[in-house]
Amino acid sequence: MDAEHTHQVFDWLWTSGQLSEKDIASLPALNIEAVINLALPTASNALPGEAELITRQGIAYIHIPVVWERPELHQLTQFFDIIKAFNGRNVWVHCAKNMRASTFIYLYRRLCLAESEDVSSHPMLDVWTPNEIWQTFILNALSSHKGRSD
Repeated sequence: MDAEHTHQVFDWLWTSGQLSEKDIASLPALNIEAVINLALPTASNALPGEAELITRQGIAYIHIPVVWERPELHQLTQFFDIIKAFNGRNVWVHCAKNMRASTFIYLYRRLCLAESEDVSSHPMLDVWTPNEIWQTFILNALSSHKGRSD
């Protein structure tokens, strides 16, 4: 894959930075049924026509544009709902550099799968150490989901 920081998290879940046209062409071979894009369409490395390239492959395309400086909990909830909707199917999650995506995957693993900190921090800590904005987002997400069963 051309996309930076590509990781296969589970047998059904991949995460990466921005996909290239070549990457998108290879998704059917991995039986990917949905791509979730968390980057803004104005990202410097955004792929023009990405939605069309993906849907032409027969793959669902979901776009949740998360502003880098203002990630919001409702977007995380939307992400969880989409992952649930595609239960049992192969999903690829990406953003510009796999920082947003790996953080959302981390929170999915912690909050929805109830995995330990050590286990769930992969691949996030392989990609980056969240900055202050994203640390606050993580803490808010963990705090707001305490006691909830998803």
